[in-house]
Amino acid sequence: MAKYESVIGLEVHIELRTKTKIFCDCPADHGGDPNTRCCPVCMGMPGTLPVLNKSVVEFAARAGMMLNCEIAHFSKMDRKNYFYPDLPKAYQISQLDHPLCEHGYIDIDVNGEQKRIGITRIHIEEDAGKLVHTESGSGADCNRCGVPLIEIVSEPDIRTAAQAKAYLERLRDLIRWVDVSDCQMEMGSMRCDVNLSVRPVGDTKLYTRSEIKNLNSLKSIVAAINAEKARQIDETEAGHTLLQETRRYDPEKDKTYTMRVKENANDYRYFPDPDLVPIILTDEDHARLRATIPDLPEERLAKYTGEYKLPEATAQSLCESPKLANLYSTAVAKVQQPKLLANLMLADETPLDIPAGVWAELTNLCADGKINRSAPAKLLEAYRAEIEACKIPAEIDSEIKEVDLSPVCAPSISELVQKLGLEQVQDTGLLNAVADEVIAANPKAVADYKAGKEAAIKALMGQVMKRTKGAANPQEATALLKEKLAKL
Repeated sequence: MAKYESVIGLEVHIELRTKTKIFCDCPADHGGDPNTRCCPVCMGMPGTLPVLNKSVVEFAARAGMMLNCEIAHFSKMDRKNYFYPDLPKAYQISQLDHPLCEHGYIDIDVNGEQKRIGITRIHIEEDAGKLVHTESGSGADCNRCGVPLIEIVSEPDIRTAAQAKAYLERLRDLIRWVDVSDCQMEMGSMRCDVNLSVRPVGDTKLYTRSEIKNLNSLKSIVAAINAEKARQIDETEAGHTLLQETRRYDPEKDKTYTMRVKENANDYRYFPDPDLVPIILTDEDHARLRATIPDLPEERLAKYTGEYKLPEATAQSLCESPKLANLYSTAVAKVQQPKLLANLMLADETPLDIPAGVWAELTNLCADGKINRSAPAKLLEAYRAEIEACKIPAEIDSEIKEVDLSPVCAPSISELVQKLGLEQVQDTGLLNAVADEVIAANPKAVADYKAGKEAAIKALMGQVMKRTKGAANPQEATALLKEKLAKL
C-alpha cells in the first residue's frame, strides 16, 4: 500500500431548497405518496415545454460564489440522453460545455495540514426519479423528477479518504451557510460519486479510474475509497489491466463491484436543449447576488469572540446556523450588552421566528433593569400568541391561504410589559415594605438564615417575587433582604 497513492475526484450532487422544481411549479420538497408531486412537464410528456426557475440559477450562482468560483455571464442547458426506468423522458436536462460556475476551490485542514482542493465546475441540472423495490416487484416514483440539483465536480486533488471526508464536511458547511440547501445526506439532498485511480508514489500521470456511485454517508464514502484503493492495488500488482467502469460499494462485504463499463461524454449524445434559451447574467446580477453572500463562519466566530467578547461555546452555537448568525448580527447592532442578547436568543427554542428588533428591545429592557431575567420568556410567549391571533385561518375562505399579518399588528414589547405587569419594581419604598412583610411572615426561614443556612435566602426571595408578581429586581431584593437580616 505504501508504494501507491490514490488520485481522487468527487462529484457531489446537491438538491437546492427552492419551493418548486427546476422547470415546473410542482413542489420540490421531500415527501408525498409516490407519483403525486409530478406533472406532464417534469415527466417530459409530449407537447410540454420547460420554463427555467430563476431561483435555481440564483441559488447555484450563490453556491459558486461561496466556493470561490467564476460565475459565467453566458451559460446554457443541454440534453443528456440515456435510458433508465426512473427517467421517463429518457434524457436529463443538464449543462455540458457552458456550465454556470467554474474554477473554484475549497481549503481544508487534515490533522493540521492545509490543502487546497480545486473545483472544476458547478452546473445545474434536474434530478431523476427513484426506483422502489418491494417483494412483489419494482416501481418508479417520479416525485423527485425535476427537483433542482447542482453538481459540484472537484479536481483530482484529493489523495486520501481523510482528505475526501474533510472536503465534503467543508463543502456541506459552506453550502448550508449560504442557505441554498440543507445538505442532508440521510435524506438524499447531498449525494456523492467517487472517481478513483492509483499510481506509484511520485508519479504524476493519471491512470485508469473507476467511479463508485450512489454513496450517501461520510462513513460509506471513506470505506468505499479504502476498499477501492486496495482492489486497484491488488489488480495492478497482479498485472491485470484496470477498466474504466462504474462500480457500487457493498458495506456488508466491504468491497466494490462492477455495475457497468463507464460511458464517456459522447455516449450521452449531448446537444443544446431546443426548448430553453441561454442563461444570461449581467454585471448587475453578479453584484446583486454577491451582496447576499454572508461572511464565512470563521469570520463571524472571530468577530463574536473578539469584538463582542462572547465565550467560544456561545459564539459556536450562534454560528451553527447562518440564519441564527444573521439574526444575531442584525440585533446586536442595537443592544448595549451583546452577551446578554446571545444568552437570551440561545435560551429560546425557536429564536428565528422573533424579529431582530424584538430581540434588541428585550435585551435592552433587561440591561436597563426595567424587566428581570425571567420576564423575556413570558414576553416572548405573549408576543407569539399575539402574532398567531393576527393570522387569518384558511378555513375562513377556501380560496384564501393563511395570511401572515404580523408586520401590521405586531405588538410592542413595551406594551406587553405593561399589559402583563412585568415592569421591574423601581420603587424603593415598595420593595422595602415587601421585604419587611416577607421577613415578618417567615420566621423559620429567617432563623435558618441566621443559623448559617444560606439557602434560606432563596425561600425568602421566592416570597418577595410572589408578592411583587415577579416584578422585583432579584439582585436588589436579595441585597435588601440580606441587609435587613443582618440587623436582626
